[in-house]
Amino acid sequence: MSILNRTCASNFNLRSPTIPITIPRVVLAAPHGRSGKTTVALGLIAALGKRGFTIQPFKKGPDYIDPSWLTLAAGRPCRNLDLYFMSPQQLRYSFLLGCQGADLAIVEGAMGLFDGLDLKGTGSTAEIALALEAPVVLVLDATRMTRSAAALVQGFKQFDPRIKLAGILLNRVARPRHEEMLRCAIKEYTGLPVIGALPKDERYVIPDRHLGLVPAAENERLHGALEATRAAIEANVDLDHLLDIARTAPPITCEEVPKRIAPVGKVRLGVVRDRVFHFYYPENLEALTQAGAELIFIDSLKEANLPPVDGLYIGGGFPEIFAGDLEENSSLRRDIRRAAQEGLPIYAECGGLMYLARRIKYGERWYEMVGALPLDVQMEDTPQGHGYTFLKACPGNPFFAEGAGVKGHEFHHSRVVNLRREKVNFAYRVVRGWGIDGQFDGLLYKGILASYTHLFAPAHLGWAEKLVSWVAVQSGISSLK
Repeated sequence: MSILNRTCASNFNLRSPTIPITIPRVVLAAPHGRSGKTTVALGLIAALGKRGFTIQPFKKGPDYIDPSWLTLAAGRPCRNLDLYFMSPQQLRYSFLLGCQGADLAIVEGAMGLFDGLDLKGTGSTAEIALALEAPVVLVLDATRMTRSAAALVQGFKQFDPRIKLAGILLNRVARPRHEEMLRCAIKEYTGLPVIGALPKDERYVIPDRHLGLVPAAENERLHGALEATRAAIEANVDLDHLLDIARTAPPITCEEVPKRIAPVGKVRLGVVRDRVFHFYYPENLEALTQAGAELIFIDSLKEANLPPVDGLYIGGGFPEIFAGDLEENSSLRRDIRRAAQEGLPIYAECGGLMYLARRIKYGERWYEMVGALPLDVQMEDTPQGHGYTFLKACPGNPFFAEGAGVKGHEFHHSRVVNLRREKVNFAYRVVRGWGIDGQFDGLLYKGILASYTHLFAPAHLGWAEKLVSWVAVQSGISSLK
């Protein structure tokens, strides 16, 4: 095996963005969702890691769950690439920043290769590949298909000539004869190489739930699927060929460097992060640290009391799945409720909003939650909000000027019920999305801002500094320096 240039990804000089930087990279795409991209990405990362390579994983879109598995496989945080939130220049900068110290980057796409926000495919995996000048390997679900696979591949090859479709990786192949027919048809009619073929095998299937895969942090017993996937990739994929494809990516530059986060002072910011609440972008936590926050991590299931903090950040997750355990930890809930009543600044997103409610109804039962917000939450069988959001800041928003546009995303099966509207204000008016009620999102109550919308720090430079300043002011810290 030819060795990658291990000096290419270390000592990046991002202060000189016009200097080309070499980083081998590949985008894993598919004709449609549920083709097995995540399974393939996990296996490739684990198998190449076993060979001694440091792999930097990326996920296209605002997803949290797939990145949790990619992070586990790579041993370094997966980062999100999203052209709804970032310009191509910002995306390249974020990509290069994440690749520091890595030998190879693997980008897992979302949905189908050309699926985007509109007829033009805006924000699609294909546009990510173009922005990164990265070759694409198409993961093809071969279920109940032989010669037709060649027609499908040929269509993807010709649809947009700007895309460098460099190889095919077959998934869910039934038997050796099936694989041989697929390989011969694709070679004969498209000329593209098939670099591997994974057989059908339930051992490397990660269970699904209403928002996608079960998150990696939630159940360690599921981690065996990762080992099975690695073994399957080693046995059935030409890793040397994949590396050769990744090396064809040209040196990359970023024409503009986004404004750097400016430290505004020191505050102790509690971050509730555990098996329940783990929907945090690495970029958000890093931005808060750079802005001066000392992050104090809190386990909502194990901590009996709230530690001394100046504010709280409660991200998304699955509080409904752990509702009984959260209810049982009454002492922490009581501490948070008391702190909120005394004006502790709390920023919460989706699952965090649910936790701050009086109660959650899941199935036929109501579970007691923190009780810091004058509302209840009820789980439904269908999504109540799903996709990108666009909001306008309302008066009194602590992070954005009145009327400012705010981009985010939401994906929740819960809805707010029994809200005492006379007691709350709203931080955002909904232009696109659903939020709390289709019109507003971001409940402002005492020192709390709780929304269904998740924000991505690189999309809103200055958000982290304003949150740190907000915590300081709300907590009565006289000086940030």
